[in-house]
Amino acid sequence: MTRVKICGITSIADAQAACEAGADVLGLNFYSKSPRAVSLVRAVEIRAEIPAHVQVFGVFVNADPAGIMEVLRAARLDAVQLHGDESSAEVAQLAGVAPVFKALRVGPDFSAAALEKYPDAFGFLFDAADGAPGQYGGTGRLADWGVAQQAARGHRIILAGGLTADNVAAAILQVRPYGVDVASGVESAPGTKDHNQLREFIREARRADQQLSAPAEKLRAT
Repeated sequence: MTRVKICGITSIADAQAACEAGADVLGLNFYSKSPRAVSLVRAVEIRAEIPAHVQVFGVFVNADPAGIMEVLRAARLDAVQLHGDESSAEVAQLAGVAPVFKALRVGPDFSAAALEKYPDAFGFLFDAADGAPGQYGGTGRLADWGVAQQAARGHRIILAGGLTADNVAAAILQVRPYGVDVASGVESAPGTKDHNQLREFIREARRADQQLSAPAEKLRAT
C-alpha cells in the first residue's frame, strides 16, 4: 500500500483530521523560513495528539545534525526528512539514529547517480526541480514522474511536488512509489489544511491502491 504523507502540519486540528482520514505519515516542518514551520514546543504538543500507528517525520533544511537529533528526541520523531544541501556524511550521521529520507529536486535531466551519493539514506523524496532559489519544497509544481518511476524500481521513493486529489491516483498508478507527499495541494492557505481536500486526496490515493491490487482482468475492464 502506498504510504500517504500529509506534510506541513501546523495545528492539532489538522493533525487529527489527517489521522482520521487515514494518513500514514504526518510531516512537521522545522525550517524557520517556511510558512508551515512549527516551533519545537508546538511540535511536541501536536505529537502528543497523534496516534501511535501514524508516523511523524521531521523536515529540516541545512540544519546542524546535533540540533536535529535533539528535536528528534524531544518531539519523538519517527524519521528525518532532509530538504536542503546536506552532505552524504550528514545523512550517514543521522541514519545511525533514525531513518533518513533525502529530498532531491527532480527534473528531466536528473541523474539516478545522485541517489548513490547517499548510500545510508532509507529513502528519497522527489520534489519539483524548478523551485525558486532558497525555496525547499512546497512549490506546488510537479516532479518528473518518468524519472521517479525509474527510480522507484530500486529505491524507496516518496513522490511530492504538485500533487492534489485530481492527480494523485494517476501518479501512483504510473510511478508505483513507496509513498506520496502533499502539503500545498490540500491547503486553504499556507500551513492551513482544507479538511475536505485532505480527505479527498487520501480517498484518491486508496482508490489507486485498489486498482493496483485488483486482478489483471479487472484492471483491463476499468
